[in-house]
Amino acid sequence: MEKIKMTTPLVEMDGDEMTRVIWQWIKDILILPYVDLKTEYYDLGLEYRNATKDQVTIDSANATKKYGVAVKCATITPNAARVTEYNLDEMWKSPNGTIRAILDGTVFRTPIIVKGITPYLPTWTKPITIARHAYGDVYKNTEMQVPANTTAYLVTVDENGNEKRELIHKFGDSTGIIQGVHNVDASIGSFARSCFNFALDMKQDLWFASKDTISKKYDHRFKDIWAEIYENEYKAKFEEAGIEYFYTLIDDAVARVIRSEGGYIWACKNYDGDVMSDMVATAYGSLAMMTSVLVSPDGNYEYEAAHGTVQRHYYKHLKGEETSTNSVATIFAWTGALRKRGELDSNADLMAFADRLEAATIQTIEDGIMTGDLYLLSKLENKKKVNTKEFLEAIAERI
Repeated sequence: MEKIKMTTPLVEMDGDEMTRVIWQWIKDILILPYVDLKTEYYDLGLEYRNATKDQVTIDSANATKKYGVAVKCATITPNAARVTEYNLDEMWKSPNGTIRAILDGTVFRTPIIVKGITPYLPTWTKPITIARHAYGDVYKNTEMQVPANTTAYLVTVDENGNEKRELIHKFGDSTGIIQGVHNVDASIGSFARSCFNFALDMKQDLWFASKDTISKKYDHRFKDIWAEIYENEYKAKFEEAGIEYFYTLIDDAVARVIRSEGGYIWACKNYDGDVMSDMVATAYGSLAMMTSVLVSPDGNYEYEAAHGTVQRHYYKHLKGEETSTNSVATIFAWTGALRKRGELDSNADLMAFADRLEAATIQTIEDGIMTGDLYLLSKLENKKKVNTKEFLEAIAERI
């Protein structure tokens, strides 16, 4: 067959360990036989990030701004042990954090649903997408341990040197701890617009939840900015699309989520989104069946799997031992990026191929052919556990 042509490249961000191995296999087995693939390649493997002083990560994010669509392999965020293992010059920051900051993006995570794997909440028949604000709160905090008999204040000083202070707490006989968190209106606004745009793209209802009854200034600021942007910029678009936006308290949202059938986007502040995305992924069955896309307010998209580099399987692979690693979320990162590229370039063939590859992946699992993690979860009677490469080859048979 003649390969599907691409007019504009994707930004391709390679990664680490077992997912790097799978990355190349996905290209060789599932994409390159059918697509005349055009990418601008960046090696975000830890060794090359170290060699370039992490400049390659910055370059890849700026390239995403240029081309609009990127696909990213899972990468290592080094800890002390990794610094020794890879002989690093320093403990480099999370590539995802760097890319999120440059793109000013919001992370959307959505489970992939297949027959035979029943969520722990059987009423969840449709996917729930978690939208996580990726700036501020406890992830940019300042913390102190406080000795006894100390008075703690929250202090600000404006450009003219004028000081304002609010009492946090007077510590008596007991020692304690304090924490300062912040956010900025511009980032909150970007978060809101990314979520509103994504909801319109997906034609799904959008929820936003915080705790403004307790946090009457911090969380209430989120609520007010969202409401203002919705009323002024998106209300008419939502009504035309037949979808709904509503705000509620985080505890009410949790109760609603548990009782729901799914099929909507749930926007959360940074910490809430961190926790709730893991809860939703586990409740649906597996983090390896969770897609992740970073969306910027000006319409740039970066697709990846929600999981890490599968270190344990990589060490087995290096020893020549067989692995049965789930590649579904990484496949869907590729299909998401190819579909978006096709959409932006009006390339119907590329969009159709992405749909076909996703359908073939799901059909493979529903035919009973799956990797070890899904084999343990699946309730299908006639199921077969296959190794990492065999699973990809089984998908190829169905494309």
